[in-house]
Amino acid sequence: MTDTRDITLEVGDKEFTFALTPQDVTKYFNAVTQSNKVSPANNLLVTTVKQEQRASLKPLLGNPVLVMQMAGALLEEYGPDVEITVKKPSTTPND
Repeated sequence: MTDTRDITLEVGDKEFTFALTPQDVTKYFNAVTQSNKVSPANNLLVTTVKQEQRASLKPLLGNPVLVMQMAGALLEEYGPDVEITVKKPSTTPND
């Protein structure tokens, strides 16, 4: 995976392009706590959107549900497309 990944989200009739790096995603996850989820998501969106789009993004960030939806869409798209399976322990004894 390259260091910076550009991801474009279409929100209503507007498009926003975000440049995410592993450091951005790590900072987001490290900031999320049980009682603090929206603020890190807001910060992720504001700090990674193209600078010329920031002013038109900010009015949308007043709705915390939209903030979480946008951050969730970014993170889902950023993550690698791999299949992960949890192996269940064997129920037969290993004598």
